[in-house]
Amino acid sequence: MEKELEKLTENITDIKSLIHTFNTTLENIEKRLSRLEKMDSIEHRVEVNQIDLSDIKDSLQRIEDTQSKEIQHINRRLDSHLVKIAKAEEELIILKDR
Repeated sequence: MEKELEKLTENITDIKSLIHTFNTTLENIEKRLSRLEKMDSIEHRVEVNQIDLSDIKDSLQRIEDTQSKEIQHINRRLDSHLVKIAKAEEELIILKDR
């Protein structure tokens, strides 16, 4: 009976050791999974930021194109007004000389 009790105690000790090893292994696996989730999260954020930056770049390009056209239009109008002002000044000079 004593031998059986020793064997049972030995088996229980082995089982406790296996459980402890299993828990340690499980903790390591959980840590690895956590790091993988963080990596996935970081990669996702990088992808989203790249998309956002691409969208911003495209928008800025469209704005620049639009502004360029508007600036050209404004420059033409200013040139036209400068020509009108120059003509008016000439007429004033002519009128003064009379």
